[in-house]
Amino acid sequence: MISIDKINNSKPYKIFYKLYSDAIEANQSNIEAIAISSFNQSLGEVESRFVNLKYVNGNEWIFFSNYNSPKALQFNSHQQISALFYWSATDTQIRIKAKISKTSKDFSDIHYQSRSMKKNALAHSSNQSSKVYSYEKVLESYKKALTDKALLLKRPDYWGGFSFTPYYFEFWQGDENRLNKRETYELIENEWQYYFLQP
Repeated sequence: MISIDKINNSKPYKIFYKLYSDAIEANQSNIEAIAISSFNQSLGEVESRFVNLKYVNGNEWIFFSNYNSPKALQFNSHQQISALFYWSATDTQIRIKAKISKTSKDFSDIHYQSRSMKKNALAHSSNQSSKVYSYEKVLESYKKALTDKALLLKRPDYWGGFSFTPYYFEFWQGDENRLNKRETYELIENEWQYYFLQP
């Protein structure tokens, strides 16, 4: 589930909330899973991965990660991202383009304290995406962190939130004959421009 608070009152946010509610009613699993694509400037490549979207606050969309991870370094050098939901229960895609930045330390602290010790142990034990040649090493580091209760009470400085602010939405709804509905909103000079895309 995504925590939604004081969501922006503009039309694309209202459509998102309606489609989200429909997907919940249809028992969509992993509804918070969102694919985030970023640009690796050093390699000239686009990279994608799924994260769990935790919050939509106003017009901010927030997830959490290791600040030393490849994606975090890519966000630092290229702040534009693409994001994608797919909810199979309602055959709905939501495509988003956005600008991304870190959340405040206070916000990251609050979220960290709301998490289980088991999840926080992983935040401390994992050097996210670095190479390791044995899964046993991963388990060993995790189990060691799990036993250090004092350590787990404090959020590590290298772990926290990312907030992205959309400037483009495409709401794609599937049709059995491929007559897909593609309703699009693009923020131009602080106004949402509205149009459809051909299937």
